[in-house]
Amino acid sequence: MILPPLRYLRPGSVGDAVHWLTHIDGAIVLAGGQTLVNALKLDLVAPTALVDIHRLDELRSIAVSPDRTLTIGAATTYAALAASTDVRLTAPSVASMAAGLVDRQVRNRGTIGGNVCLNDPTNNFPPLLVALGARFTVLGPEGTRTIDADDFFVGTMTTALGNGELLVSIEIPPLPRGARLVHRHLQVGADSWAMARAVVRIDDDNGVVVASRVVVGAVLGSPQRLRLVERALVGLPTGGDLDGAAAEAFDRESIETVGDVHCSADYRRQMSKVQLRRALRDLAKGTPS
Repeated sequence: MILPPLRYLRPGSVGDAVHWLTHIDGAIVLAGGQTLVNALKLDLVAPTALVDIHRLDELRSIAVSPDRTLTIGAATTYAALAASTDVRLTAPSVASMAAGLVDRQVRNRGTIGGNVCLNDPTNNFPPLLVALGARFTVLGPEGTRTIDADDFFVGTMTTALGNGELLVSIEIPPLPRGARLVHRHLQVGADSWAMARAVVRIDDDNGVVVASRVVVGAVLGSPQRLRLVERALVGLPTGGDLDGAAAEAFDRESIETVGDVHCSADYRRQMSKVQLRRALRDLAKGTPS
């Protein structure tokens, strides 16, 4: 289909981008465009202007601070994440996630910022970044603010970004000593949509779980932390029956799923539980993500 008439704007700086997003009614961000362009063709969105940020160097950087905090520019592509030595060494789960995304075209054009700001329930990075305790730096007409991942994702296809605000970067703090993380997914195909996602992080102190983060995707309102499961894991030996305790707590969680052409709502919920148990078994065995 032919794209609707709209303005195309290429800012010279992040400040210019925020100015246009603030003062042009209906202006939206164009980063990699892997989802947005299709949505435009299908008349699912009707912006008045596209603010193209993908060539802004200040949004495409990858840096590691002395305390090993990883900072990723919002317009960094999946391919750049997968190829970065800094990302592979400080946040290997991010590199492996990016390397397995869809196909080469999407990896070369799609951006981590676009992935998280869309917050489609099937997207892969939102659950992972919640499990990692990421922080999001946002610039808007009122200045800069930082939003924790737990607060950034507020619902299906919705984030905490306000009018005129632009995601600038994502900070991923170093995991505590003894922490381990695994993500597991059930996909329609190896390079296709997910029917269920689970990301599990446990912090191990002398063989005992002292803290945990358990996050599921592909559910309504995802990414969703499973607080009952997290509490059930704390205090257990890391080599013990983690998946059994988690399965019992999972059944008491309030998780809403929907059916689609790929599977029923009940199947999606059950597969979320299966991916969770598989992730915990891998953690107990020390299998990397």
